[in-house]
Amino acid sequence: MKNEAIHVFATWQIKDGQLETVLDLLTEVRKQSIAEEGNLFYEIHQSRTDVNTLILFEGYKNESALDAHRNAQHFQMIVVGKIVPLLQTREVVLTSPLNLD
Repeated sequence: MKNEAIHVFATWQIKDGQLETVLDLLTEVRKQSIAEEGNLFYEIHQSRTDVNTLILFEGYKNESALDAHRNAQHFQMIVVGKIVPLLQTREVVLTSPLNLD
């Protein structure tokens, strides 16, 4: 499992009045994340029924790439330091894609 791709689904419920700030910060996080060697993709989705709910869909080559992302300076400074305090809730689900063909 250590060398399998990992996909991350992160659901963020943003505090009222903080959406634009979070989106501005996410612009930089996405830019730096997709430049990481082990990143496969970094997509940001918004709920169609609640604008304050964002779902991040991220892909990493393997567990080491995900660890490198989580330890990256931009993740620690922007996500942990600036975005997390603006969230009401945060749920992160790690998955491995299944090939059922």
